[in-house]
Amino acid sequence: MIAVPLGPRQRSAVVGSPEYFERWPKPTAPQQLRDLPCIAYRSDGGIIHPWEFERGGVAVSIAVDGPLCMTGQDLMPGPALAGTGLAYLFEAQVEAAVAEGRPVRVLEDWCPYYPGFYLYYPSRRQLPLVLPAFVDFCRGAAPAAPAGAAVTSR
Repeated sequence: MIAVPLGPRQRSAVVGSPEYFERWPKPTAPQQLRDLPCIAYRSDGGIIHPWEFERGGVAVSIAVDGPLCMTGQDLMPGPALAGTGLAYLFEAQVEAAVAEGRPVRVLEDWCPYYPGFYLYYPSRRQLPLVLPAFVDFCRGAAPAAPAGAAVTSR
């Protein structure tokens, strides 16, 4: 298989508004999320996704509950900033706002990096003519891959 990186590594972020943390304690461990209002994410298939964490080789998956369940991660920053609950998002979605102090990030040491998105295809032989154009299009639509990232074969 040929693996083509389409963007940088990814990382999750757990965030809440300063007003939220006036009412609720900042969690220091993922298990504490069970007792806090969180904004859940439901996929199109109806599955409510647990929040996944890892630190020191210990992986933890937490089922959260709260006043709101959404079907789009792009919609979650608004309610989180309004103090509705904690949100579990991609770091890139809230990076600029976190730098300004709004929202507040928690559990950062439990949110490791993981590989970004890749496009996989079976071989370089008999490559469809449109595939290189599609790869270039995808790379243009995503942030540049980190230095040193290269096409790899599997």
